[in-house]
Amino acid sequence: MSLTMLRSICRQQNLRQAPALVCSRFCHGQVPKGDGDGGGGDKQQPNAKEKLAVKYSRENVKRNVQGYVFSRFFDYVKNYDKVLEKQFPSAMHVYRVFLVGVKEFFNDMKKLVKITKIVYTHDNDLRCLTRKEIELYYQMPRDMKKVAPVLLVSALPFANYVVFPLAYMYPRTFLTSHFWSIQQKGDFAQQELKQRLQYNRRVFRCMQAKLDSMRKTKDPQFDKCSYILGLLGSGLHPTSAELLDVKDLFTRAPFGLRHLSSVHLKYLCRLHDLRPGLMRRYRLSERAYVVHHMDLAIKREGGVHNMPIESLKHACFLRGLNATNLSAESMIAWLNEWVEVSLIINQDNISLFLHLPILLSYNHPNNWILKG
Repeated sequence: MSLTMLRSICRQQNLRQAPALVCSRFCHGQVPKGDGDGGGGDKQQPNAKEKLAVKYSRENVKRNVQGYVFSRFFDYVKNYDKVLEKQFPSAMHVYRVFLVGVKEFFNDMKKLVKITKIVYTHDNDLRCLTRKEIELYYQMPRDMKKVAPVLLVSALPFANYVVFPLAYMYPRTFLTSHFWSIQQKGDFAQQELKQRLQYNRRVFRCMQAKLDSMRKTKDPQFDKCSYILGLLGSGLHPTSAELLDVKDLFTRAPFGLRHLSSVHLKYLCRLHDLRPGLMRRYRLSERAYVVHHMDLAIKREGGVHNMPIESLKHACFLRGLNATNLSAESMIAWLNEWVEVSLIINQDNISLFLHLPILLSYNHPNNWILKG
């Protein structure tokens, strides 16, 4: 049946092309044999009745019907996804979310493999990477751990009928940003930052508690540290120059990373979206090291003002500032303050970097909106 239809379509196309071919030959002076004025053997032209008989013959009608049915069937199959989307909109939306999400996730996995090879060939030095590559190098392993259970369980027989709808209902819990809409990305970024900001006050209280020990030991930088914490307590922020003036205070007691209490480390982990557990100092140092190299990459690539809007928002959320409804100028100004301090960070004063979300954004109005 299908072969017959295909033959009929081919015949129809040949018949349509034949008049054009004959006209082309006449235009170029190529007269078919037997049709010249002096040639013999003229063939008798069929009259109108004979033409109608041929046109409406059983074979011709059958061929035309088969061609019409085949073409309609072909169009239906070609647009079948639109038919399904019209009849089952919710199911097709879920299908598209997972189809696009898996493709993006797989592409980022391939990029991560490439980036990891580059890092290993440069002795784990992140300075060989761009800002986007460092962000992917930092975030993708976390995303893989998060989405792996969903993808593995869905491979079991009939499990995908349960896993995919469940993951679709709770995308923030079971899925990553590859599967989220633009609206969801903004909403989830705010929710995640809101959870982190709950520990702002606790870290600030830990910093204030250390003033007593500094006063007792007559620390030479007590006055400067007291002034900075006083600014935070009165609703203001120190400038980057004022923070750089006390950077040595974060290399030793009481603010050096090795001298922080267990409770202080626990709150810092929560503030930086890390689970408090074993090796807190190491994991905090690792996060600071990666974000510090993001800042170095920003500087290498021309500065904060060269970043697109979405990258500015992502950078602010990552560093502890709610970027929702902030203008580009406000984000650039805040990130410039951050980067200026970050550029002088080293292994000795890394504790200063870990406290920057408090020192630079504790009293920011956008953060207080989330806290409220």
